[in-house]
Parts: sequence; C-alpha cells; structure tokens
Amino acid sequence: MLKTPAIVLNVKTYTEATGMNAFELASLMEKLSKETDVSMAIAVQACDIFHCAKEQGLPIYAQHIDPIKPGSSTGWTLPEAVKSAGAVGTLINHSEHRLILADIDTCIRRAKELGLDTLVCTNNVATSKAVSTFSPSMIAVEPPELIGGDISVTSADPGIVSSTVNAVRSLNKTVKILCGAGVKNGKDVTKAIELGADGVLLASGVVKAKNKEEVLRDLISGI
Repeated sequence: MLKTPAIVLNVKTYTEATGMNAFELASLMEKLSKETDVSMAIAVQACDIFHCAKEQGLPIYAQHIDPIKPGSSTGWTLPEAVKSAGAVGTLINHSEHRLILADIDTCIRRAKELGLDTLVCTNNVATSKAVSTFSPSMIAVEPPELIGGDISVTSADPGIVSSTVNAVRSLNKTVKILCGAGVKNGKDVTKAIELGADGVLLASGVVKAKNKEEVLRDLISGI
C-alpha cells in the first residue's frame, strides 16, 4: 500500500495531463518523490496507464474500475486490464463518477483479488463510515461543492476531515484517510495532517498550474 503521508494527484481528463503530458507530469513527480522522500502517486486516464507505468517507478493509479469480471462488458473498465497495463491501484467512486454502495463493495473486492490498492472517494462522514466497513486501502473525503474551487476543505469545512478521521478509525483502524477538494498548497497539506489525515488528494491545483514543479514542491513542504 502507498506509504503515508502521501500526495495523490488525480489528473482527470485535462489536456494538460493527457498523453505525453501525463507521462511528463508523472516523471516530474517521480523525480521529486525520490529527491524529497515524500510519497506520491498519480491517477491517470486508462489509456495513459501503460505509457506512464512502463518507464518509471512512481505508483500509477487508474481513475476508475467497474464492478465486472472478464467477459461481455463492452465499454466498461476491467480491473484486470488496468492491472495488466501497470496500475498498482485505482480510484473508486470519485464524485465525477459515482457508484452505489453495492458496486463500491464489488470494486474493492475485485481490486483486492488482483492486489490493487483502492482509494475510495466519499462526500461526507456517513458515506465514509459505510465504505470503511468494506476495508479499502484508503478513503478520501471530498465535499463535492469544493472540488475544483479555490477554497480548501481544510479551511472551509475542517470538521468534515476530523469527523471522518474519528468515525472511520473507530470502525477500521487499517484504512488510511486522505482529504481533498480545493487543496492547493503546502499550508493545506499541513492542515490536513494536523486534522488527522494521512495525506491529500488533489487535481487542478497541480494540473492547471503554469509551473507544476513549483506547486508540487510547495505541497511537499507541507509534509
């Protein structure tokens, strides 16, 4: 499982992190991770997993898997496929690709069968508690209204972070807890850890930045 505290970057489908751009960003993160000994991972589009995983050691995550087994499921994302491409883990239930609880449970079980780490996104304390009973590797609590914004969850709603940490750990002490939504800088990372989180999940703060290395170094400084 990913060492914590950790910074996990979800590049979504931004052109700034698609194709060769995704590879270059993953390479930059690997360089900085080795240089600073701070744990980082990147979640890329399914079509970019193989390219990003082939030539570097940074943990590569899929952005999604579907609750399916090999067979007739055209257009779905097969867990075996992302594993074969080189992913070591996957996001599940991001707010932009939500699943029902039963499917979250199946995705976690399928990923475990293949040895894939699971980072399940949740939108509140109640969902975090429910998901923790499925024993994913990690949970990332992200209030949807703050995702992609300029105000970090650690400032706008610190209570949801600390409450999620307390609630999840009361049920399952093995699950790591990240926080996301609006995370932009090292101060946000420091605050997340002070609130009890094991790291952060973010996207646009890095992907849309003009100087990605500068932003990443600032985030790393928070750890």
